[in-house]
Parts: sequence; C-alpha cells; structure tokens
Amino acid sequence: MKMSFARFAAAACLALSASPDTAQSTAQEYPNQIGPAVRSRPAYDGSRSQHVDVVPILDYDSGLLFARTVQGVLEGGAHAQLGSGFTLGAQLAYEEGRKASESSLLRERNVADLGAGASYGVHAEWETQLGAAPVLLLARVRSQVRSDRGAQADLRATVGVYRNGPFQAGIFAQATWADHESMRRYYGQPGFDPSGGLLFASAGLLGSYDLDPRWSVIGSIEGRRLQGDAARSPLAEKKSSYDAVAGLAYRF
Repeated sequence: MKMSFARFAAAACLALSASPDTAQSTAQEYPNQIGPAVRSRPAYDGSRSQHVDVVPILDYDSGLLFARTVQGVLEGGAHAQLGSGFTLGAQLAYEEGRKASESSLLRERNVADLGAGASYGVHAEWETQLGAAPVLLLARVRSQVRSDRGAQADLRATVGVYRNGPFQAGIFAQATWADHESMRRYYGQPGFDPSGGLLFASAGLLGSYDLDPRWSVIGSIEGRRLQGDAARSPLAEKKSSYDAVAGLAYRF
C-alpha cells in the first residue's frame, strides 16, 4: 500500500524518536487525517498584500484512491505502486484564482479577476531513505482545464528530520515550471509577454504535535521566490513571499 503523508510524517524520524513503537503503531492504526486550518498567504505570488483565510487539512489514502492537501495543492485521484517505493498516478486538482479586490496594484492596473479553476495531470512519487531519514520525492504535471491558463510542472521533496515524543518535524522544497500560456495568463501585461520557464522555487518547514492518538496540531511555513520572467513582470511587486498554515487534524 502507498504510504500516506500521515504515516510518512510519523515515520519521519523513528531512529530519533523517544518512543518509536508508539509512533509507529499510531501511524499504522490511524493513517489518514482531516481538519480545518488558518492560512496566511499573499494575494498572489509577487504581491505585497497578505491575507488570511480558512483552508482544509486533508490526507486520505486507501491504497488506490487518494485526496490530499499536503503536497502543495488540493488534489485527488488514483495511484498504484509499481515497485519498491515507486508510485504512478493521475490527479484532479483545485487551482486557486486571483482577486483584484485583494491587491491595490491589480486595481490600479485594472487587472481582471482570475476565477478558481481545475487541473488534471499525472504524477510519480518515490519513497526512499537519506541515512535514517525517510525522503518523499514527487514529480507532477498539471494542465488546467481551461486551455488558456496553460500548464505547470512541479518537483517536490520532503524529508523527515526530527521526532521527540509527540513532536515531529520535516523540511520540504519545491520548484515549479510554467509554460508560456500559464506565464502569460498570470504575469503578462500590455507590452510584457513572458516566456515559459521556472516560475518559482520554495522551501519550508512543517511540524506536528500529537495531542492524543487521534488529534494533532499541524503547522507549516513556506518561503517562495519568483524566478525568470515572472519575477520581471510589472505585476511582481516583490520577488519573495511566504505562506503559513496552522490547524487541527483528526486521524482516522
């Protein structure tokens, strides 16, 4: 069975755990999680405006079907393990839009809203080890249902680095590329036609604290930096931004 992120996180540092048997049994008994979270995020990558909203925490994996928010987007689909630690799958994902009401720059430039959308695509995952620490590598392609919004590709790595009693932590990094259509839709302006290429690079920390075998507090913080033509766009007020999430998750 494909290891869910909840199981992965619980296994993150069993070699460093003060009580590895408890951590492992909890992860195996309750491998999935769901709950609410509060997020602080920019109006869009490159905006100076920061906003707060409510988002879900979701990590469900039946072995064939999955739904999750723990890999950077809200997505669901099907996947299958093809070999030791290697998984291929297909997914549908929710793609966030952009509201001019959240950014004074967008209003000044009369930039139209971009409504939320959906994407479809494929992904590959590989679970491996870096010394005693588990590593989860993800490669994913997302093509938006609306063809004028283009496609993006992600490379993401998550490494479990620490566990002490009920507390566990990991680090992650991601790079995302966008094609010409995607770059033009999100960062193009009159007189500026951006080319496709690397859109952003990011790195972050994630952690959780187990309140009991069923409930845990989860948090993460991620720093992103725009790259290439996106960073040179007139819509990019600054190159760097951050997202922070904190919530309560129920295991089942």
